[in-house]
Amino acid sequence: MRREAIREYLASALWAMPTAAVVVALIAGAGLSTIRLDPASPFAVLLFQGTSDDARNLLISIASTMVTVIALVLGLTVVALQLASTQFSPRLLRNFLRDIPNQLTLSVFVATFAYSTAGLYTVGIASGQRIEEYPRLAVSGALLLLFVSMVMLVFFVHHLAHSIQIDQVMKSVEKATLRALEHSFVEGDPHLRLPRPPRDAMALPAPGSGYVQAFHVEALVGALAHQGLTALVVPMVGRHVVAGTPLVWVWKAADDGERPLTPEASAELRKALVQTVRVGYERTLEQDVAFGIRQLADIASKALSPAVNDPYTANQAVDHLASILAALAVRQHGPQAVRDAQGVVRLHVPARDFDYLMELALGQVRRYGASEPRVVRALLRVCGDVAWFGDKTHHAVVRRYIETLLSDVERVVPQKADREPLLAEGAAILETLD
Repeated sequence: MRREAIREYLASALWAMPTAAVVVALIAGAGLSTIRLDPASPFAVLLFQGTSDDARNLLISIASTMVTVIALVLGLTVVALQLASTQFSPRLLRNFLRDIPNQLTLSVFVATFAYSTAGLYTVGIASGQRIEEYPRLAVSGALLLLFVSMVMLVFFVHHLAHSIQIDQVMKSVEKATLRALEHSFVEGDPHLRLPRPPRDAMALPAPGSGYVQAFHVEALVGALAHQGLTALVVPMVGRHVVAGTPLVWVWKAADDGERPLTPEASAELRKALVQTVRVGYERTLEQDVAFGIRQLADIASKALSPAVNDPYTANQAVDHLASILAALAVRQHGPQAVRDAQGVVRLHVPARDFDYLMELALGQVRRYGASEPRVVRALLRVCGDVAWFGDKTHHAVVRRYIETLLSDVERVVPQKADREPLLAEGAAILETLD
């Protein structure tokens, strides 16, 4: 759990990769400074041919240029973050921070600056005296990094211009959500009913306030099996918890007699809880598919606001949500009952059902865009696509949504010429569901 938390943090830390690049650049500079090539070597023509003063001036020029370029890159990055936050959704900032090309570009620039600046200690100076000998291979490396930096600058401008386009933003969110769905989604039982904790159940409190980011239940299930206990997790992934409130309810199994819960057992459970549930200050896409849906729903809702009034962007967001809902419709949703090695149910974990996810994806869009015929057609198209997948449980959810949407259309679309085709299209989809 701790290792995954560190990896998740470093993936969105803008300083991590540049710091590693500076360390690598310093090590590479120190290593190249010890290499001396024979002037008769065929590779000697590739080395810097100037004097030691020329080499120092070159390194100074590269370092000063990199400072300007780094300031430019950071300024463009801040502009992109501000644009994404105000125009699309503030929850998209994390995606820009995790963007590998942005981190790689900044790393190359910072590495070039560190490499050139560190070279000033060895080029043309020894024991406080000026000398003519200097590591020509190391200086040539600074020139190579300069050219790489120029290429990366052009690539960064190209990448930044594409990354703030709404199509690219929504496609990135869709891909990340589908990846989380593929790797971390655990199917549940829609017919399972979570047990109610008995009166003598013990509460394991949340260690801190924040959002539940991930569950890894192996450690807690093992501790429960060792103590002969049953437990119920209170929040779902993505929910906010307050420090000190119940995070897990624990009680004795029915066949465990009246053996009391010792302080040692309580300490074991609390230790296992730390290894089972991770709480952080922000939501992540590691196991929280609903967070990716929330981002696309935010884009659609903001596009339908009177300040923006961009129904086409809302339609595009709905199209991307259709791909996610289709992938969800072929899976079973609901709580999970986790068994130990002997097959005994030890832990109950709540989870979102398909009805909740459908409402999360398209509910706000329906409420904000029911008066716009093109948005309604997009929603009906999504319902028709999702209905192609799944079973009767999923079809019932789609049916309820379409009926609510058509009720809104009858209520808020004043023109008969706009209203009747929408009602006919919705009725046709309901007929196919039958």
